[in-house]
Amino acid sequence: METPKTMDRQDWCLLILLSILGGSTYFFAGVAVKELPPLTVVLVRVFLASLLLLPLFWYSGHSLPRSFSGWLPFMGMGLLNNVLPFGFIFAGQTLITVGLSSIINAMTPLFTVLVMAAFLEERLTVSRAIGVLLGVVGVAVLQGFDGSLIGSQTLGIILCMAGALSYGFAALWGRKFLTGVPALKSATCQLISSTLIIAVVVGVIDKPWTLPIPSVEVMFSLLALAVFGTAFGYIVFFRILVHAGASNAMLVTLLIPVTALILGNIFLDEVVQAKEIIGALIIGAGFLFIDGRVIHYLTRKRNAAN
Repeated sequence: METPKTMDRQDWCLLILLSILGGSTYFFAGVAVKELPPLTVVLVRVFLASLLLLPLFWYSGHSLPRSFSGWLPFMGMGLLNNVLPFGFIFAGQTLITVGLSSIINAMTPLFTVLVMAAFLEERLTVSRAIGVLLGVVGVAVLQGFDGSLIGSQTLGIILCMAGALSYGFAALWGRKFLTGVPALKSATCQLISSTLIIAVVVGVIDKPWTLPIPSVEVMFSLLALAVFGTAFGYIVFFRILVHAGASNAMLVTLLIPVTALILGNIFLDEVVQAKEIIGALIIGAGFLFIDGRVIHYLTRKRNAAN
């Protein structure tokens, strides 16, 4: 397990910036899906983001794959890391609030642990098992204990959980097929692949040319979703990943729901319920167990005391 590196002031500033960018993703998507089908929103997001990253991609000296076998790893990553999770989460946001969808997405590290353990890529330690169990408890709190398991909120939660699970499989795919690939090349090529995949699906299902022209508010949200939530978000994330390590970069998982809850409350009049705050805290505690830094800190303190 990676030992978390020390973060300096710049790293913390970038982490806070990334949490704002990530939280805004749920907000802008929540606005867009009020007028457009979720899959169409996904298409616009990945298409515009790929266009934004391509100039930086070429400036950095990268080149696009020239064969189908060269594209295949990026197509798999695009499907698992963009098309499926974006589609599931955006569809879920038509049924639940922006804040709740972001809290569910905070379960991504928990699902990643289960996927890695199932495919024998990582050992399921006691602390990680506790983290997963806390995640289950957190979702139960979010759902509520009124005995009702059938309804739009439950379906919305399940869809967002499916998105988080897809991210877990994306981590497995990336480890197997994209290890050593430069981050910018991976991000750009998977976004291009995602665009090609989702374009076919949207053309068949949504037929976007038949949809009414969206409002200015939605068009701005789509642009912001691609620019801030995807292209710029990738750049900031990889900057933190390189300088501060994966464990510190994943701390953004704890911060994104805070931003999403605030934006949803201020601009979409979404009421923040007590069970959402409690559920988010429990899921966050689960992530800290999986991350290992809490156990590492307590063990170090105990050894120092002895």
